[in-house]
Amino acid sequence: MLSALILIPLVGSAVVGFYPDSKGKISRNLAFFCAIAVLLINLYIGWNFDTENTGFQFAEYIPWVEWLGLDYNLGIDGLSFPLVCLNSLLTLIAIFVTDKNISRPRFYYSMLLLLSAGAVGAFLAKDLLLFFLFYELEIIPLYFLIAIWGGKRRGYAAMKFLLYTAFSGILVLASFLGLAWLSGANSFAYETLKLHDLSLTSQLLLLAPLIVGVFIKIPIFPFHTWLPDAHVEAPTPISVLLAGVLLKLGTYALLRFGLGLYLHAWVEVAPWMAILAGISALYGASCAIAQKDMKKVVAYSSIAHMAYILLGASATTRLSVTACVFQMVSHGLISALLFLLVGVVYKKTGTRDVDSLRGLLNPEKGLPVTGGLMILGVMASSGLPGMVGFISEFLIFRGAFPIFPIPTLLCLVGTGLTAVYFLLVINKVFFGRLTDNLDSLPSVKWVEHVPAFALLFLIIAFGLQPNWVIDLSEVQAIALLTGG
Repeated sequence: MLSALILIPLVGSAVVGFYPDSKGKISRNLAFFCAIAVLLINLYIGWNFDTENTGFQFAEYIPWVEWLGLDYNLGIDGLSFPLVCLNSLLTLIAIFVTDKNISRPRFYYSMLLLLSAGAVGAFLAKDLLLFFLFYELEIIPLYFLIAIWGGKRRGYAAMKFLLYTAFSGILVLASFLGLAWLSGANSFAYETLKLHDLSLTSQLLLLAPLIVGVFIKIPIFPFHTWLPDAHVEAPTPISVLLAGVLLKLGTYALLRFGLGLYLHAWVEVAPWMAILAGISALYGASCAIAQKDMKKVVAYSSIAHMAYILLGASATTRLSVTACVFQMVSHGLISALLFLLVGVVYKKTGTRDVDSLRGLLNPEKGLPVTGGLMILGVMASSGLPGMVGFISEFLIFRGAFPIFPIPTLLCLVGTGLTAVYFLLVINKVFFGRLTDNLDSLPSVKWVEHVPAFALLFLIIAFGLQPNWVIDLSEVQAIALLTGG
């Protein structure tokens, strides 16, 4: 069952890439079919998922390269399942919003499916080396998707992304190899390595490269500089996947391997990570205020909001760790919505410059539906009660404040600044008199807003019923904290 989540997009990528289709219609339909099939399998898994089970479910195991200790070992639990579902949903949306006349469609959809396969494989891997292989696999298609279909500085942004994330993988691998060597294990199975009790010094030495590696991926200040360039140059569907899914590989690894394998060392470095989370939140929010490109504003907001996950993980309380998973889902949905809407604005106006846009809420000649959705998305990102952003951030802050009050207060200030920089954008771009050169904008078809309405529905639904996500991850959060 779990293999199908990987094999369907993987095989689909190969079929789409080699099938003769010059116009791209067949490639698009095949990619869409693969994405729907994966989403349906996720629904089946969710229907049969046991929320009380602390272990991995639907496990699959096949011996692979035994002399290397590498096995094909898959499993899903309350930590990975919400992220697997998020990946499936956003992959489907990315295919849906892709321009039907995109150049080199076979290669594009092939890379998109390969990207999805790499992400879901990393979330499902129970073998550390297998996780690393998938962790590195997603770099390749994302590099091409930015370098070929990106903006004017796409070459620079793609190469910067490649160098940063490749170095991230090297550090993660170093931690895994060191763990296997010091523990004397003959395999890289997660459940086996978890049983080895290393000295505090050894754990600290192994945790250090892992933390730096995943901080690059998340990204956390000062390892963040690749992200704004990648987002600005990437096409809209790829920005949706980058912010919604691929950044979560870092936070997932932080919880699964950092907290799960090096708990004693984690407690020792947690105060420093909490301080860095507060600094990163303020830095991301401050940079967002200074931006003139709408896409850069959303990109820097991601740096701030991902820092909240680091704060929650550092606090190591049942509530804060559970909320970390919820915040991953929350940020994935909200950031995807905002990038989609910024993409619509850019497509219709030809610019994302805040100073060049005004009055887009004009009901006759502007983009009123897009503007209305953007306002709701901004409210969700700012933590408006009743939406998913509020409850996920509140739970993190509530769980972290008794342990780290100062870093939590810094992150709270960052949350307040979220409203500031997004309101500046909304006020300049959507209110006021419509700019003269924008009085004949092409209309937005209702179908172009279907993904945005779907995301908004989930943002409100999970905001009103957070237990739908929390019940999946709470038991697993307790298991991480107790070494279970």
